[in-house]
Amino acid sequence: MVKTSCQERSLEFEDYELVRELFGPQEANLAAVAKGTGVHVQSRGNKVFMKGENEDDLNQAANALVQLYAHVKAGHAVSSRDVDHALGILNTDPGAQIKDVFRDEIFVVSPKKQISPKTLGQRDYLQAIRESDLTFGIGPAGTGKTYLAVAMAVSSLLARKVKRIVLTRPAVEAGERLGFLPGDLAEKINPYLRPLYDALHDMLDFAKVQEMLDTNIIEIAPLAFMRGRTLNDAFIILDEAQNTTPEQMKMFLTRLGFGAKAVVTGDVTQIDLPGKSSSGLVQAASCLGGVEGISFIKFHEGDVIRHPLVGRIVMAYERYEKTKN
Repeated sequence: MVKTSCQERSLEFEDYELVRELFGPQEANLAAVAKGTGVHVQSRGNKVFMKGENEDDLNQAANALVQLYAHVKAGHAVSSRDVDHALGILNTDPGAQIKDVFRDEIFVVSPKKQISPKTLGQRDYLQAIRESDLTFGIGPAGTGKTYLAVAMAVSSLLARKVKRIVLTRPAVEAGERLGFLPGDLAEKINPYLRPLYDALHDMLDFAKVQEMLDTNIIEIAPLAFMRGRTLNDAFIILDEAQNTTPEQMKMFLTRLGFGAKAVVTGDVTQIDLPGKSSSGLVQAASCLGGVEGISFIKFHEGDVIRHPLVGRIVMAYERYEKTKN
């Protein structure tokens, strides 16, 4: 039987009131640190005592707590979800500064409604959208690809950097036949566009969204409706781009007009194209790398910010796919 040595670490913070905010209600944030690192964490007053068998885990736990304390000291609230995000960031890059990620805010409605990146991948994605005319966000579900793109579009519209927003998706069936759904074509296509509506309604009042839709300041349409158009002074998002054909992708990319900015999002592991059809997103990633004005951001399981179970599901599927190859 091999015995493992237990290592200890302690931290002491100056302000007891700030420490209470750092620890969270019923020390939920400390529990999140313990769960995320495998380190035993215990508090006593304004001190934290940690025990663990792995020095890297102890370093990660201590680093997270020190940086989150500074975040609280700067006037920001910290939740157990923030702890999870912080640990994810430090797991990817132990030298990362959490404040550089958490404080990158997008004000889309008012100072009360703010959206900020929660991972290094999301920070890089937002920076790429700001700096590039065309950005590709590729990665698994739950990484915020579509949501952050819509947030940037709304922010650009409200800041009058663009005159309109165009949101589009290919209407590709994923296990259900459109013909069996009730209603006319518009009603059949609407469910495919629902995630875009959901993101808008989370950022703007329902009445404001409806007004913008009625006046075509915001347009949500299937990809087929983009053919033959030139979109000037617009922020354009192509969602679920893995389900475009190469011809559709080329058609979309050549719609860009003067003063336009575009974001293309997709997950190359979730291609629902029929038969042996090639994905336009896969082809674009292969042939457009290095083109000036275009950025590619690839998300990973560490960027998943939905329920923690989603991240574990993504990782499980990735392991399964590797065993098949």
